[in-house]
This record gives sequence, structure tokens and C-alpha cells, in this order.
Amino acid sequence: MTTDATMTRIGQGVELHHHQGQREAARDLFTQIWDDIGGEQGDPLHVCVLAHSMADVQDDVHQELMWDLRALAAADLVTDERVGQAGVTLSAAGLYPSLHLNVSECYRKLGDLGRAREHLQQAQAKIGALGDDGYGQLIKGGLKRLAEQLGDAV
Repeated sequence: MTTDATMTRIGQGVELHHHQGQREAARDLFTQIWDDIGGEQGDPLHVCVLAHSMADVQDDVHQELMWDLRALAAADLVTDERVGQAGVTLSAAGLYPSLHLNVSECYRKLGDLGRAREHLQQAQAKIGALGDDGYGQLIKGGLKRLAEQLGDAV
């Protein structure tokens, strides 16, 4: 369970989007949190998770990709110590499979299959950082589906 107030607020936005179907409300909340944390100058963990969540509520794939790339860049600054302080159950390395999966999916939608395959391979290379729990299975399933869409061996 997260002990970080900003992560809790981000979770509320994710809940609005994924469980209540309130995409616009989630986007509004994420925008407010983005301003509150100081945008890209904020805590890298907050920037990473918030940008990753913000990407999911975009209507335009170019905007989705921009947010996912922000999240990926911020992940490079996140440490296991910081993740632990926030009460997040993943390691810092556990952030990457989902981030690369989403970036890959954006590039696939945009028709840039070379970059899509690049990020798919990066996600697959880091999949060992995930457990065999529901979240790990969700990401592994997404990678398998994307690989099939790209015509790559799984």
C-alpha cells in the first residue's frame, strides 16, 4: 500500500479512468496533480507514474506518446530507495516493462514498426523485474498481444 499522498491522488485518477469510466475527470485530476508537483521538475517517481497515467487518458496518439516518453525519461531517475519510501511494491526496474509496452504500442499505432519492435524488445528484456502476480501477468499478456500484432515471435 502506498504511503505517498501524491501517489494516492494519482491512484484516484487511475480509479476514475479504469474503474469508473470517467476519462475526462481523470485527465483533469492528472493535470491538477501535474501542476502541483511542478511538472517535469517534480519528484521523478511522481513524474514517471503521473505521465504514464496521463498517457492513458489522451485522445491523440501523438499526445499519448509524448506523455509515455516523459514517463520513460523520468523512470531513469527513479531509485529503488525512492520507490520503497513511497510504499510502491514494484522495484524501479519493474517500471520499465509497462513503460516500454506503452511506448511500443504508440509507435505501432503511428505505423513506426521499427521503433515499436525496439521498445517491445526492451520491455521483453526487462520482464524479469515483474512478479508472477496479476500485474505481472497483465503486462506479460500485453507484450504477447503486441508481439503478435507486430508479427514477432513471442
